[in-house]
Amino acid sequence: MLDVVVDIFVASVRDGFVQVSAFVAVTVLLFSYVQYKTDGRLIQKLREHERAQPFVGALMGLTPGCGGAIVMMPLYVRGTVSFGTVVATLIATAGDSAFVILALAPEAGLYAYAIAFVSAVVFGYAVDTVGLGVGRVDRAVGRLETAVTDGGAVANGGLPTPGGSQVHHYEAAECCEVDAPTGESPLLTRLSELALGLWWIAAVGALVAGVLYLARGAPDVPIRLGLDYAGAFTVFGVAGTALSFYLYFVGRRYVGHGHVGRGRDTFANVTETLTHAAMETSFVTVWVLAAYLLYEYPVALLNLDVAAIAAAAGLLAPIAGAALGLIPGCGPQIVLATAYAEGAIPFSALTANAISQDGDALFPLIAIDKKAAVVASIYTTIPALLVGVGLHALFGPMFGFGVL
Repeated sequence: MLDVVVDIFVASVRDGFVQVSAFVAVTVLLFSYVQYKTDGRLIQKLREHERAQPFVGALMGLTPGCGGAIVMMPLYVRGTVSFGTVVATLIATAGDSAFVILALAPEAGLYAYAIAFVSAVVFGYAVDTVGLGVGRVDRAVGRLETAVTDGGAVANGGLPTPGGSQVHHYEAAECCEVDAPTGESPLLTRLSELALGLWWIAAVGALVAGVLYLARGAPDVPIRLGLDYAGAFTVFGVAGTALSFYLYFVGRRYVGHGHVGRGRDTFANVTETLTHAAMETSFVTVWVLAAYLLYEYPVALLNLDVAAIAAAAGLLAPIAGAALGLIPGCGPQIVLATAYAEGAIPFSALTANAISQDGDALFPLIAIDKKAAVVASIYTTIPALLVGVGLHALFGPMFGFGVL
């Protein structure tokens, strides 16, 4: 039994970084670099083209991880984009679970996120054009709990107001800035900078190993040290996860960017861009490992047949997938994605969750306008239920669809 526990832990530590985190790093770095190079000019273009906003929001949400969606929330708070854009962004948000699905079940991921994108565009424009009763939902949520702000984000039924956006107009959005270093130890600062450099070496090595892993058809890779492929796979994976834990729990106090999941319009230099990408990915790595262990340990130790449970649930499976998406953050969604890759839940549940989940992008919105965040979550759940149940009724559960 002890051997099983240790094997699962080591495999999760290694595989999580190679199969997921290395690809997260590339995506976050690419997006951060675009922000750095454009110096915020893309944001100004988006402000000037209001009719394109829900479509652009859906595209931003569709990018794997939460980076694109996170960037849209401060824009909404600042009055740059519409409430329909927020809804479209959150519906399309792939979240960090996308990296699990795209690595282990790419065909399923492409279909699920394509469906989510179409739903996002349709629903986002519908909210901005006809409201879809947003004002009524807004008032209902307001009666449940007094909002901390004026709730203006969804006033007027979600319809655009003449001459500008219908959202809040804050002078600044301090909640959405990235923290500067808070630690003052010269030793730990240097150690954290060294860890950051080593982390990127591990990330590049893990990315190469991950690409080769997919090119070979995702075979089982033995856990061992050495100069061969399996040895490099293990070394880069374990080292990357260890460094990620250090950066997230200790290093962030000495290199900055401690409030992960809070986006910026621009970055000052390449070093800051690299630091931001590493800290975002380190946060994802912590969640990925937790999700792997939360799924693997109960299944192995309790001998659970998750597939049988999900099959017996019938139409309740996609409903549960949509409900799980109401939980902010990416941890629960990564658990569900892992379960799908193991053939344990149906495709309808995966798709419902892909539409419903808001990922880390909801946190900045919660910090500024809780009522708008709740209303947006409700509006991402509605198409998730409709599409998830519809897929299950028309095509059946489709266990293992698109899994490598």
